[in-house]
Amino acid sequence: MIKKILGSIGKSVVSGGNFEIPEHDSPLFAKIDWEKLPRHVAIIMDGNGRWAKGQGMIRTAGHTAGVKTLKNILKTAIGLKLDALTVYAFSTENWKRPHAEVDFLMNLFSEYLKKEVQEMHEDNVQIHFIGRIDGLPESLQKQMRDAEELMKNNTGVKFNVAANYGGQDELIRAVQTVSKRVNAGELSVADIDSSVIEEALDTKGNLPVDLMIRTSGDQRLSNFLLWQSAYAEFWFTDTNWPDFTPECFVKAMIDYAGRDRRFGGLTKEEKK
Repeated sequence: MIKKILGSIGKSVVSGGNFEIPEHDSPLFAKIDWEKLPRHVAIIMDGNGRWAKGQGMIRTAGHTAGVKTLKNILKTAIGLKLDALTVYAFSTENWKRPHAEVDFLMNLFSEYLKKEVQEMHEDNVQIHFIGRIDGLPESLQKQMRDAEELMKNNTGVKFNVAANYGGQDELIRAVQTVSKRVNAGELSVADIDSSVIEEALDTKGNLPVDLMIRTSGDQRLSNFLLWQSAYAEFWFTDTNWPDFTPECFVKAMIDYAGRDRRFGGLTKEEKK
């Protein structure tokens, strides 16, 4: 099953503590510190249009290529046994794009679900869609709800797809939810803490983001997972999303493992 999950990524599997470790032709895979992998990885999948332009193609060709990359990276996340992978598929600001491109993206989401849902289910993925899903086409909403229902009892990677999502919008909706609870007498203002806010977020039930990856050169959050990324490590690459390979993903894992995460405190050396 692991060979199938890893597809072209893994050649064989060897035992490694609590992990199923995929071997790979690339020496990068031998450098993975399996005890220091991030638990929750988020990705801003940027550069589809730039990739298409560089190939002499129209922008939509880049989105199609980007879907293939997403499948490869999800397969890699499964092989690495990450707890969660959250990807930025369509933002609340993306409605500003040309109507033809937006329509293409909606259809692409639909086709992706038609083709990939069953395989993701077999891979034990638990899919969730975050954002203002009610603002998407009704037929697509139904596909999303059906996919979530199909995979709700799966225990593998939590695959969160942010569609019609904005971090500020999410926080506004969370505040509204908490305010309603206060008005209903379920909660006092003094009881509002981080756990109450997190329960009202779209990502409730997920661990905080450990590693945020952004492709295509830009170095900003672009309104993505603002609360959840409070102590995330960031990894930027100039590589456009369609060219982002499992090896690129593993490079990010290796870089993350070498960082010293202090969460506002001091290292053992600094305390001396």
